[in-house]
Amino acid sequence: MQPLSKTNLAETAIEAIRSEILAKRWAVGDKLPNEAALCGMLSISRGTVREAVRVLVSQGYLETRQGSGTYVLSTTDSSMPLTMARRAGLRDQFEARCALDVEAARLASIRQTPAVIAGLRALLEERGNYDGGDKAAFIARDLAFHKAVIAAAQNRAMIEIYDFFSASIAETIEATLGQDVPEPDMPAHAAIIDAIETGDPQKADAAVRRFMAPVIAALDRMLLS
Repeated sequence: MQPLSKTNLAETAIEAIRSEILAKRWAVGDKLPNEAALCGMLSISRGTVREAVRVLVSQGYLETRQGSGTYVLSTTDSSMPLTMARRAGLRDQFEARCALDVEAARLASIRQTPAVIAGLRALLEERGNYDGGDKAAFIARDLAFHKAVIAAAQNRAMIEIYDFFSASIAETIEATLGQDVPEPDMPAHAAIIDAIETGDPQKADAAVRRFMAPVIAALDRMLLS
């Protein structure tokens, strides 16, 4: 790897490491060089290396193992479908997200436990309402809640799909923080937990659809205007 220029170091570091992964410099399961080594290879700081690794973990290329290091999880280029999802219309993104959220809530209602419900309520409380402050932090908290609903479905494939499209899902969350698309409020989120807690898949299904309906209706109006 070549040393990087000073412009957009984090993004350039991400691309440099991803390129090496796609070129199969390291095989799946291989351990990446440590932070110090990567800093030397790319002539960047440890903080920039950590940010690049964090992004590549979120994109499914790498995984970090506590006390062990960072390992290659995939050498397959995931950028093409993700880019297509980002370019899709916002309504299409919400429609796809709704399909995932509905089925996850249905499965979660069947498999829920008191601990799962308590965890969801804690995450919702942590999410809070958006007060116009740090948008990125709020999106992260909201996404964490919705990922927990997906995790409660206990379906590994569904969890991986949701993680894969997390950037697109974050875009749908961000869209609700503007003027045109309504943000589902705390009661709408709480209603999903309440429905899951009943153990009735139909109620969970309906709660998610009620959650999404105002957003999709607003987008429909925008498309017709």
